[in-house]
Amino acid sequence: MLREELKSINSSKAELRKFGLTVGAALAALGGIFFWLKKPFYPYLLYPGMALIALGWLLPGILKPLQRFWMAFAVIMGWLMSRVILILLYYLVLTPVALIARVVGKRFLELKWDRSPNSYWNYREKQPADKSGYEKQF
Repeated sequence: MLREELKSINSSKAELRKFGLTVGAALAALGGIFFWLKKPFYPYLLYPGMALIALGWLLPGILKPLQRFWMAFAVIMGWLMSRVILILLYYLVLTPVALIARVVGKRFLELKWDRSPNSYWNYREKQPADKSGYEKQF
């Protein structure tokens, strides 16, 4: 799956132009902010940003290797971060909820086998037929 995503990276002229202008504008904006804050490292962001803007506008084909590398890095980081986020969600949210539910005695599913009832069907009280409720479901 990751391999297919890496192979399907779009490197058309329009995409290369958009890449150069977008990444260049972001770098130039950061360089401008750091220039305004009088940080000594502003040229490391401002000049490459301006170069990317110029290349994206005038010669977007030159940016193809850089764009492919950047997008491959983004795909790999997306694959990795989605797993990290899911692991954190599972262990920091779902596991404590399950432990608290067990301590309190809450059962989200009726899993105990009970042979005394004829059926496990849960009947509900009959509601009056109000057709307006069907039109506004949410």
